[in-house]
Amino acid sequence: MKLVSLHRKIERNSGLLIFGILVVSSIGGLVQVLPIVLGDAHGAPAAGLAVYSPLELEGRDLYIRESCSTCHTQQVRPLLAEVKRYGPYSRAGEFAYDRPFLWGSKRTGPDLARIGGKYNDDWQRMHLLDPRSVVPASIMPAYPWLASRDADQGRTIQARMRALQQLGHPYSDQDIAAAPAALEGRTELEALVAYLQSLGRSMAGEPQP
Repeated sequence: MKLVSLHRKIERNSGLLIFGILVVSSIGGLVQVLPIVLGDAHGAPAAGLAVYSPLELEGRDLYIRESCSTCHTQQVRPLLAEVKRYGPYSRAGEFAYDRPFLWGSKRTGPDLARIGGKYNDDWQRMHLLDPRSVVPASIMPAYPWLASRDADQGRTIQARMRALQQLGHPYSDQDIAAAPAALEGRTELEALVAYLQSLGRSMAGEPQP
């Protein structure tokens, strides 16, 4: 009877009802969030995962600049149809060095999580410059300006790598010092191709579940 009386009291008092909803929602949220925040396994890099090279890091920023994640996801879900089409499903450890994550949510184009090594560099260059030259039915726009623009025009690669170093990415001071030379004479097209070819490399050769 006491529980029934308390239930009726809460139902009739909007303030108590709102408070109760907030308490229950907070508990549910903490149960989901705390294991991820406090657990080391979720943030540990996958075996074989390496930080992005200066050229790949530049390409990743170009991928963000050109809004590629608007049409392409980078997450293979653990569903049979997805695994058969794209390869092994995505694991948390694959994204330890991704800031921000580029999982995406809409697939106007195919998922790119396992695109690295699927095609050679020449195919990737042709696809970016003229998508319909290699995929006649493609609706992807062309990106011809990438071939005429120098990589790292703002000369910010070292600052970006230092920031990532502070966040725990294992870049050495020597890596950062050598970064401008690694981008010297390279185009944005080369950088974006290098980034695309790096995707999924930590899962290369893993059998499908």
